[in-house]
Amino acid sequence: MKILILTHRVPFPQNGGYAIVVCNTIKGLIALGHDVSLVALNAQKYNSSYHEKDELEDKINYTSFKININISMVDAAVNLFRKKSNNVDRYYDAEFEKLLIRELKQNAYDIIQFEGLFVTPYLTAVRKVSKAKLIYRSHNIEHQVYERLAYQKSDLLKRGYLRMVARRIKDYELQQLNKFDAIAVFTAEDKKTVLSYGATIPVEIFPVGIDLTRYRPDFSKTEFPSLFFLGSLDWLPNREGIEWFINNFHKDLTEGDLRVKFYVAGHNIPERFDDYEVMGKIFIQGEVDDAFDFVNSKAIMIVPLLSSGGMRVKIVEGMAMQKCIISTALGAEGINFSNGTNIMIANDQREFYHAIERCISDEEFCKNVGLNARKLVEQQHDVNKVAKDLVEFYKRLSAPPVLSA
Repeated sequence: MKILILTHRVPFPQNGGYAIVVCNTIKGLIALGHDVSLVALNAQKYNSSYHEKDELEDKINYTSFKININISMVDAAVNLFRKKSNNVDRYYDAEFEKLLIRELKQNAYDIIQFEGLFVTPYLTAVRKVSKAKLIYRSHNIEHQVYERLAYQKSDLLKRGYLRMVARRIKDYELQQLNKFDAIAVFTAEDKKTVLSYGATIPVEIFPVGIDLTRYRPDFSKTEFPSLFFLGSLDWLPNREGIEWFINNFHKDLTEGDLRVKFYVAGHNIPERFDDYEVMGKIFIQGEVDDAFDFVNSKAIMIVPLLSSGGMRVKIVEGMAMQKCIISTALGAEGINFSNGTNIMIANDQREFYHAIERCISDEEFCKNVGLNARKLVEQQHDVNKVAKDLVEFYKRLSAPPVLSA
């Protein structure tokens, strides 16, 4: 098959959930012998000015287009009086649309996969010039992210603004549902939501798939006990969650009975997070050179997500690295976990405290949880299996209809 992947950001380097999912999908499709192209919007917000060339770039037909998605204060003010969602509109660029149309006129694709809501502004143009089957992969139910963020806010103005954003995104999101040929989601919860909103096209679940050969746990490098968080803090749910955790546990970690070091790493960590740092106890490390080395060096992964949806790639990766993970149920949504066996679920301050207390006092328990987590990932999140299932889905969509006698 000839397959085109459209993304709203360049997935190189592979340093975040979106990038990891996209690249692993491409790897799986290439391994099965398919011809894959990638056309990506290159928003400076998501990418450093320089990165080493990814080996995947030589295996695909790859095109990127620079776009400015920043919103000025004037734009933000004007947006208050518009009905459309600026969150989506800012990803539309007429020149990129022309580039995309040229690509589609020069190449006849069998499948075009839209990776997330922010590339859907190009759907109409694509439909006009291509006979390919168009797949929408929903990385999140986007309006739910803002609804849940609003719910967490005590400031009435912030809550009202986020609810307005959520309503506008929801209106747009629902308009797109049946314009594709099919929808791919990561979780059963997201499939249920999409169907409840009136989707009449096929909707299938494909869990996050990862290349297990890249994940090599090494307990000889692990500091026990230690807590860590790894994630991009330019994504609001991550920032909200880690702020909640530090604000609630700062005293317990620095002066109380939780005698364990806590490390925070990831890209785009705001400078104000430096104020949380306490010498020898809380470490705000920023972006690390090697995420695998960082994860190998720490024992217990914290995922305090309070909002969002979809599936958290970092949890699947943490499980692959045999980490004992403490997460909210929302954070672990879509993963077929067993609480206390392959993950620890904690939904409030008290539950987090007791889970941390249990984990830091029993190294053998932590190792067993991590071993069970790895087994779960091997069974359900191997990218080779996920890619095969995705291709079978493509084939079913592309097959000519069976005529009744």
